[in-house]
Amino acid sequence: MESSADPVIHGSVSQGFEPVRDAFVENFTRRNELGGACCVYRHGEKVVDLWGGVRDPESGAPWEDDTMVLVFSATKGMSAMVMALAHSRGLLDYEAPVADYWPEFAQNGKGAITVRQLLSHQAGLHMFTEPVDRATVADLDRLAVIMARQKPAWEPGTRYSYHAITLGFYESELIRRVDPRHRTLGQFFQDEIAAPLGEEFYIRLPENIPNARLAPLQPAARLKALMGLPFRFALAVMYPPSHAYRAFAVNPGTVLPIDPQNVYARNLEVPSGGGVGTARAMARAYGVFAAGGGELGLKRETLEALAAPAVPPSRGNFDICMRGEVEYALGFMKSNKGISFGRPGSYGAPGVGGSMGYADPAAGIGYGYVTDRMGVKIDGDPRDVALREALYSVLAKMR
Repeated sequence: MESSADPVIHGSVSQGFEPVRDAFVENFTRRNELGGACCVYRHGEKVVDLWGGVRDPESGAPWEDDTMVLVFSATKGMSAMVMALAHSRGLLDYEAPVADYWPEFAQNGKGAITVRQLLSHQAGLHMFTEPVDRATVADLDRLAVIMARQKPAWEPGTRYSYHAITLGFYESELIRRVDPRHRTLGQFFQDEIAAPLGEEFYIRLPENIPNARLAPLQPAARLKALMGLPFRFALAVMYPPSHAYRAFAVNPGTVLPIDPQNVYARNLEVPSGGGVGTARAMARAYGVFAAGGGELGLKRETLEALAAPAVPPSRGNFDICMRGEVEYALGFMKSNKGISFGRPGSYGAPGVGGSMGYADPAAGIGYGYVTDRMGVKIDGDPRDVALREALYSVLAKMR
């Protein structure tokens, strides 16, 4: 059985990018990595493609080049790509009210909420007050009725509140309304992004993917996980009446994509946190966005909107759920005080446990990192940070 102290590393790096490989190896020897992968595209060219370690510690099975893993909220970036593609095709306007496309959404004071505000975690819809479980999530018509009835927690546009799970469901219903074929977000992603790029990332994991291709997540001990969180956030997620607890922990909760019998849930869409795929797929998709969007037919005005600074809520950048300063824009996270990544204009999404994906248009970079050993920090996993620091040390020498 392989151990993280003696990793077997596979893949390749282009000349000059050896420091990224060195950092990847050090993740195993110094930063407690178990199994994972990292991929980088630069100006449309793959310059880093690495994988290694252990996929399943019970069997000792190695991480292969096509191993896939759950990336939790890094899924949000992939879902935001769907919204961006819909924008490029003229199916929706970021500045239009959501109710223009989904009239029932206007209930309970939501009539003026714009697509931009919804996608940027400013709608106050970070939790459900009606019961929502796995069966509800699987019944999209029933879920849509519940979402349409939901009342914002406060005046939309005034505060950030991380829509940990709810955002993706709202995005998917919006896509169902504007897509001429009425596809779900997961199906739209598969048809219009994953398949054209020839990469494997699923927002709805199909039944025919064998368990042997999936890396089961290895969570940190509960006490260690709590100790790794910022103090105010740790208190909030343990306090049932708090916004953070209701956004993350319950109704339906962030563990919805986990299925002990099949590693991960099959044929269930959780567009905010249920994406399963490879680092290569994430990097490839972000790389297309960073390099002009040609392969996907993205329009310049869409890419300019994504790279523009975030439009903050009226009360500033403090996130009521995350209990810290953040910046969100159009479904993506922007580089901010809490999590800094890339150069100005970058956009992406981290996932709890350590996964990360983003586009850096200024550098032409698409980046993806995934892991099966969950880290405990939400302000930049040390393994991901080490890889990105190595990457930008290389880029600095290429100027």
